Amino acid sequence: MIRWRRMSGYNALWIPGMDHAGIATQVVVEKKIMRERKLSRHDLGRDKFLSEVHNWKDQYGGTISRQLRTLGASLDWSHECFTMDEQRSEAVTEAFVRLYKEGLIYRDIRLVNWDCTLRTAISDIEVDRVDLKAETLLEVPGYSNPVQFGVLTSFAYPLEEGLGEIIVATTRIETMLGDTAIAVHSQDERYKHLHGKYAVHPFNGRKLEIICADDLVKATFGTGAVKITPAHDSKDFNVGKQHNLDFINIFTDDGNINENGGPQFEGMPRFTARAAVIDALKEKGLYRGMENNEIELGRCSRTNDIVEPMIKPQWFVNCNTMAKAALHAVKSKEIEIIPPQYEQDWYRWLENIRDWCISRQLWWGHRVPAWYVTLEDDKEKDMGSYIDHWIIARNKSDAVLEAKQRYPEKKYQLDQDPDVLDTCKD
Repeated sequence: MIRWRRMSGYNALWIPGMDHAGIATQVVVEKKIMRERKLSRHDLGRDKFLSEVHNWKDQYGGTISRQLRTLGASLDWSHECFTMDEQRSEAVTEAFVRLYKEGLIYRDIRLVNWDCTLRTAISDIEVDRVDLKAETLLEVPGYSNPVQFGVLTSFAYPLEEGLGEIIVATTRIETMLGDTAIAVHSQDERYKHLHGKYAVHPFNGRKLEIICADDLVKATFGTGAVKITPAHDSKDFNVGKQHNLDFINIFTDDGNINENGGPQFEGMPRFTARAAVIDALKEKGLYRGMENNEIELGRCSRTNDIVEPMIKPQWFVNCNTMAKAALHAVKSKEIEIIPPQYEQDWYRWLENIRDWCISRQLWWGHRVPAWYVTLEDDKEKDMGSYIDHWIIARNKSDAVLEAKQRYPEKKYQLDQDPDVLDTCKD
């Protein structure tokens, strides 16, 4: 097409370009070094791992270029570009800085799709949804035996004041270690006498308030009582915000139970803990049974790992203005979608738009142009402890200058955010 247009007298230009393909490339290189040297990227360290990625990119990027030349593609090779070359990198940084100054990029703590193999947040597009009709055994990365899914496990929480027990059910029994409340319907006669009362967590003694959440609970489904784990479920997250509940993360980044899960389970892989929690409930006489249950399971399209909802601090882009403009463009016929039946998909996506999580806990990609200031007199020294200590700048020199202006006469340490940007940010 390009050659024909050029021969027809048009000024047609086809520029060759290579995408760095952040997650996809990192996954391939991680598998390569594990297969060849039995090392993880963390064993190598960031700099050595990135050197490995660049070597891989030079090898296979060259192969792609040779294939395009062999095909006879009419490309202007003098303008070849790469999404992480200097010009493109500067453009990405500039876009981030401008959007931040316009108030469209912000940092927040929210529930994200977490891949425990990659140890990063991933987008909704990178999550494959699998429908399970009943009990199913699935292979999961890092586990020698298949893991059970598609079942509903019931157990009882003891109530305070000798009021008996309340039975709940879940498809992810291991998350009960992070429960902070139990929800019922306000009009359910069975539980009206329990409103404002408390259940007691059997493994840590935590008091779980009985709350009313009519938007979440159906009195006719199951026992009519729902366990609430705000840090590991999207619906529970919203309930937690509404009722000012504690958000207790029970997983490490690689999917093991952390100290919040209690000494009995700490260090266990999450699906090993699944079986251990059931055994512990049986020992306490609180296990009430298991039954088949139809569920939708999220799996990472890159690693095939089971996606874990995790509460994490991330960088987000406000997409509302863009979505409204895109909707108006189609409704006003400024943009025509062909074939027209796909207009409904356009409306569905954009009418239900969510802010875009653009940060990734990877090493290969455009580094987030954000620096964190740790002051000598800060009580909390972990990066990100204070949301107002972030500085967005085009380079470290600019960040240092702003830090001096913002915190005159104070001693500080300046560290760049280790995260990279979602590849689509290019």
